[in-house]
Amino acid sequence: MGAENEIIRFGLIGKSLDYSFSKNYFEKKNLDNNYSYTNFEFESETALASFLLDDVFFLHGFNVTIPYKQTIIPYLDELDPIAEETQAVNTVLVKNGKLIGYNTDVIGFQNSISKLIKSKHKKALILGTGGASKAIAYALSKLKIQTTSVSRIPIEKATLSYSALNKEHINSHKIIINTTPLGTFPIINECPNIPYQFITKNHLVYDLVYNPNETLFLYRAKEQGATIKNGLEMLEIQAEAAWRIWS
Repeated sequence: MGAENEIIRFGLIGKSLDYSFSKNYFEKKNLDNNYSYTNFEFESETALASFLLDDVFFLHGFNVTIPYKQTIIPYLDELDPIAEETQAVNTVLVKNGKLIGYNTDVIGFQNSISKLIKSKHKKALILGTGGASKAIAYALSKLKIQTTSVSRIPIEKATLSYSALNKEHINSHKIIINTTPLGTFPIINECPNIPYQFITKNHLVYDLVYNPNETLFLYRAKEQGATIKNGLEMLEIQAEAAWRIWS
């Protein structure tokens, strides 16, 4: 990726990154000590914009996480087709003075959930409407699964509010996916406000959060007999896809 003995620099852009395993994951790959991976925390879009416009070009590439997967797009020079369609970016290649955005969340999620999907899993509730939710909806559409988004404030006709969720909604959507940061370390005593009592053993419940290993969201679904999965495998698959882009 660079000249011999040159340190190739990568990073992760987000707001609060104490929870993230990305730095540790990529550093384990660095057997030859020829690159570095750094967390860059930005408290506001204004601070992020300053970095992207003036300082980012010492990096070879970087990952993007909550809450900047959508807000970063106006600062990029190009988008790959999947990032263009989802309007969400989690991986950026810095090349020839340009910032090129990709979305590897799609392949990460699709490959990690596909082996769990059964014939009964025809419809999914997606909790949250942020950048990660766009990749999830796109991936599920490729798997021929209908989706309905759930938001605190419905922004589209197809979007439900949490307060509107009822037994019928839960029964008719046998996949439920949390794309919000609720329950992420260190605030592990939070979870999306849904009627967990209607979840059954026929449900597949997936949390993009992977730290802790079993969130309160997953714990409550497991108590109801559901099949559960966290986002660690998704993280690993999307990270390898990002690595191939950078390489």
